[in-house]
Amino acid sequence: MTKMDIKSLTYTQLEGYLAELKQPKFRAKQIYSWLHQKLVTSFSQMTNLPKNLIAVLEENCTITAAKQIRKLESKIDCTRKYLLQFEDGELVESVLMKYNHGYSICISSEVGCKMGCTFCASTKAGFVRRLAVSEILEQVYFVQRDLGERIGHIVMMGIGEPLDNYDNVIQFLRMISDENGLNIGMRNISLSTCGIVPRIKDLQKEQMGLTLSISLHAPFDEMRSQTMPINHTYPIAELLSACREYAADTGRRISFEYALIRDFNDSEECAAQLVKLLKGMLCHVNLIPVNEIRETEYRKSEQQNIRRFEQYLNNHGITATVRRTLGADINAACGQLRREQSEEA
Repeated sequence: MTKMDIKSLTYTQLEGYLAELKQPKFRAKQIYSWLHQKLVTSFSQMTNLPKNLIAVLEENCTITAAKQIRKLESKIDCTRKYLLQFEDGELVESVLMKYNHGYSICISSEVGCKMGCTFCASTKAGFVRRLAVSEILEQVYFVQRDLGERIGHIVMMGIGEPLDNYDNVIQFLRMISDENGLNIGMRNISLSTCGIVPRIKDLQKEQMGLTLSISLHAPFDEMRSQTMPINHTYPIAELLSACREYAADTGRRISFEYALIRDFNDSEECAAQLVKLLKGMLCHVNLIPVNEIRETEYRKSEQQNIRRFEQYLNNHGITATVRRTLGADINAACGQLRREQSEEA
């Protein structure tokens, strides 16, 4: 018998399940609190439940819990990188970062990635499966249990394409922001996509109030298609049209991620074209020195070129900043630790 994944149930769904078990309504609040506030990993820890209910839950349900395979801690900036394993043995990565405003976690939405971006380590081992709602939640819960402090910000920019796992990601977002759970506000959540246009339009209808980040990385179709296969399906003009619509309708500023690759997309011509594309849109450009991985010859732009690119954008009315690099001594960019573990196995 396949057991129910109880941690993936919304509060309303849990109420419905317990009603089927003829349990009083207040039991849902107790159990949901144990799972999503106290972050327990077994039914036996739910000390205010009657033993007969615990027995029923143990027989019919399972609580998703991750197992830590590796944890790396930066000596530079306290960044922690976790390699977590789920029940079927599959691995994902999560990264904890410390800022002045508190702790932020970058989490994965899939095991592997099917998008095929050539500069990204996450896609090199291929796509395996989508994560369940509980497995996305558990990354936040596991790291918060390990940290012993509240995590206040979430970035969905780890392994996988969040909008390829749309239904589970939307349910995760609703649950992580639920006042009955960790209650992390949508304005403290950022979701990054390579640009699946129909799903951006779906997300627009959700009116969730989160920050949408678009992995753009090039201002010309030919250039972007070389590094991001998704551009063959949804070219830049179509993608940016959806982004303009999203920003205008939601009133939320879009963040464009732009990985600067030496002698590829870091020229003044590229900066000028980026200005032309984004002019008048409610947006911000996040410039990122490309993550160097062994499978490619891509190298980070020189520091002077990064600053020149940033200055050009700002001087022409496009707000741009260079992302602070965290966890450089532990290769904190996602995908590398999982791949190394797979190769060693």
